[in-house]
This record gives sequence, C-alpha cells and structure tokens, in this order.
Amino acid sequence: MDISKSTASCVIKQALFSVSDKRGIVEFATGLVGLGVEIISTGGTHKALADAGIPVLRVSDVTGFPEILDGRVKTLHPAVHGGLLARRDDPRHRQALEAQGISPIDLVVVNLYPFRETAVRGGSWDELVENIDIGGPAMIRSAAKNHEGVIVIIRPDDYSRVLDLLRERGDCPRETRLSLAIQAFQYTADYDSHIHAVLSAAATHPKSALFPERITLAMERTSALRYGENPGQAAALYRCAGEGSAFIDSTQLQGKELSYNNWLDADSVFRAVQEWDQPAAVVVKHNTPCGAALGATIEEAFKKAYEADPASAFGGVLAVNRPVTEVLAEAMSGVFWEVVIAPSYSKEAREILSAKPNLRLLEVSEAAWAITPSLEWRSVQGGVLAQERDLQPSPPESWTPVTTRRPDEAEFRDLAFAWKVVKYVKSNAIVLVKGLVTVGIGAGQTSRVSAVKIALEQAGESARGAVLASDAFFPFADAVLLAAQAGVSAVVQPGGSLRDQESTEAANAQGLAMLHTGVRHFRH
Repeated sequence: MDISKSTASCVIKQALFSVSDKRGIVEFATGLVGLGVEIISTGGTHKALADAGIPVLRVSDVTGFPEILDGRVKTLHPAVHGGLLARRDDPRHRQALEAQGISPIDLVVVNLYPFRETAVRGGSWDELVENIDIGGPAMIRSAAKNHEGVIVIIRPDDYSRVLDLLRERGDCPRETRLSLAIQAFQYTADYDSHIHAVLSAAATHPKSALFPERITLAMERTSALRYGENPGQAAALYRCAGEGSAFIDSTQLQGKELSYNNWLDADSVFRAVQEWDQPAAVVVKHNTPCGAALGATIEEAFKKAYEADPASAFGGVLAVNRPVTEVLAEAMSGVFWEVVIAPSYSKEAREILSAKPNLRLLEVSEAAWAITPSLEWRSVQGGVLAQERDLQPSPPESWTPVTTRRPDEAEFRDLAFAWKVVKYVKSNAIVLVKGLVTVGIGAGQTSRVSAVKIALEQAGESARGAVLASDAFFPFADAVLLAAQAGVSAVVQPGGSLRDQESTEAANAQGLAMLHTGVRHFRH
C-alpha cells in the first residue's frame, strides 16, 4: 500500500478502528495518519497500532468512561454513536454535538468477533456466547445508516481502494459510500443469521432448530459462471458463509473453469465416493452414477468402475477416494473426462494429466472428506425447499430377511455395496452389482419395472449371479420376476408396500434371497 503524500485535502478528520481481523490495519492507519486523520481505537486494535508506532487514542479517552465488564462495554456510548449518527448538514445535530463536546467520527473500520470461526472449530457454548459481538454491529449500523457523512469499512480488501480515493480526491464519492454501507448491512445480517443458526442447532430441540419459522441464508458469491444448464441461462456459484471445509473449497489444479453442470455432477460424484473407506471409484454422467466399484487398490477400483459402462463414462466426471498415482493417471488419461476429483495427485500424475489442459483436476482437502449432517436446498417457484441430507442409518446387519433363502457372504457384500450406490441414482432407481462392481443401472424412470428392464439390458449376461438394489419398494411382483428370469440371485429393497407379500412369494418361487431395509432412498 502506497503511503505517499496526499494530493487533495482530506475531509476525514477522525476515524474509529475496532477489528478482530488485523490484516493490513497498520498500513491503512499509517496512510490515514499521513492524511492528517486522528485515530481512535479499542483494546486489541489499539495495542496493535500503538506497537507499530502509530499515534492512536483509546476509546475511553473520547468517552471519558473506562471499558468495563471485561470489554463487553466500551463503545456503547453517546460520544461514539453521537459522533457517528449526527447529520453533517443539520444545524441542530451540529449544535447538539458541540453542546456535549462530541466530535464527529468520519470513518469507521470494524470487523466483528470471530463467531463463525469459533463455531467451525467446535467452540464451547460459553465461547460462542462470548464471541457474539454487540458494540461492533451497533457501530457498523450507525455508520452505514449515516453513510453520507461516515465511511464504513468492514473488509481489509477495501482499505487500498478507500485510501487511494482519499489521496486523490480527498473523499469517497457517494456511490462508493453507499456500496460500502450496503456491504456493511449485508455483513451484519449474515453475522446475525449465523448466530441464530448455530445457537438454534445447539438448542434442545434439534428438528425445530433445523427448520425455524424464518431463515436468512448467508451466501457469498465465489464466482460468476459462464452460463447455467444451457447457454441462455445466467448462473453463479455461492458459498454458504461461515461453513467449515467443504467440497466447494476444492483446489482446482488445472483445466477450464467449472460450469454449472460440472458443479452439479462433481458434487454428486463426490457425495457418492465419500460412502466408502475401501479404495473406491465412481463415475457420474448427467448427475447420476454410471459406474462404481471397490477394489484392493485404487487402480483396480477405477478400472472396474470405468469398464462397468465405458460408453456412458465418456465425458463423465470421475471421483476416487485415494491419491492419484502415476499408474492411475496413465490408466485414466486415455479417456475423455470433464472433471477428476481426488484427495491428491502425485507429481508424476500431474505431469501425465497436464497433457490434457482442458481437464479439470480438483483436489479435495482431508477435512472435506468427512460426511457431516447438513441441510440441502432446492428452489421452487416463489420459494425454497429444505431438507436434511440423506444420512439415515441402514447398517446391513439391521436388514430383515423375508425369503426362505438367505444371501451368502459374497451376495451380502454386493448387496451392501449396491444399497450405497442406489442412494445416489435418480429415482426410480435400480442398481445391479456383481463382485463389488455395478453392472447395470436403471435411473430416473416413471415406473420401477422400466428401471429394472434398463438395468438388466445394460448388464446383459452379467446379470446372471448379480444382486439388485431398489431405492423404494416394489408395488408389484413383476420387477422381481424379471430380475429372476435374468439370473439375479438376491434383492435388497426398503419394503413397506401393500403388496410386499406378492414380491416375497415371487422371490421364494424363483429361489431369490430378499432383504428389507426399512429405509427408502428416493433421489428426485
């Protein structure tokens, strides 16, 4: 930041600093002092400025009242808010300030106690409460309300812009003051929204806390996208403000900017591959899996997932839950991928994949791989739907056998794998698995029997000896009979149909093993 001499007379005479984020604060204060601005500051910020040799007054020097209650009360005083709220063009306001010996405050630099950061690191209830800022939001709102007379800054990124304007013009134009004020009101709204969400989630009634009567969504735009699902639709990517490590924070190592559709597919495939601790690979096309597999190594898992449906994999999105090695990079480099997602990439793998400059490589941090409860949002015309992420526990050992024959050990492993995959397939969803590899997937059909037909057709001869997972119950026995005729040996489904007995009898008649989970996995 350049701190050269001003070329214009500065209208700012007094500034108030109170920041928890001290990035750039010393340089900004130095620049203001060079313009003849007097600086007032609170505790920790005062120390940082004084230690840097910057002349600075304490707030108590201005209010004539000491900080009390361990700093809880320091700026909530007429000498502060009178100096912020007085209209500069109102003679009565000027007379009131003069009568009370209050000086106008022309610039406020405030950012708030780190409530979000405390919540993200799992701070205790007492820590959360102590990090609810009171005086800071009050000063920000006072300054933003009176933005025609007071410049309000809440982001270190704005220091240079404001300082340059003060040097060049001696003031900030009205449009800059207004944009800073709007940004400040958004900041305090987001802050209060996050406090409300965190404290509600920590309350004794978790369901009601998840869905309060009123929700304010705090979102930060991370990028404008080239277009939406189609070129005629504008689009942008937003991040939930204050959240911890998430998939959206992935590091893009190479390739073109991700599109709207890329983000949807990438999120879908990442959610799916998170399900397994064993080496796993998942391929998604048009927001539904087209291949998934486990392997003794990640290279084996990739080979099986790709070979499950190589035609659909072309132009798909791939996720693996192990670092990409040189061997894996060589194997995947012969296929056209839109996006590849992994925990990391070896130096040799990066060199191999760099030969495809348009290929988007995403590296997801270790923290983001943990599956955490969260809300999912979808828009409907005039509103928004909210629901919990589908993390219903459904351990295979809790499933209920309903047929005479029980699945053998290999079938049971395949059923458990298929049940995890079907959760990410568009309903009506059918998944066929053999040897921990998907061999047929029927997705997004208006009838369940149609989904079965598609999955069986895709599997061909591989359906013989495969197991089948259905995301919801069978309303009729026809799907079970089709599967049995194709050689499917075992079925897992939620159960719960009025005609469950018909499906069970059909399975028994065909020698199939069938299990009920009691849990449904619709994905619309």
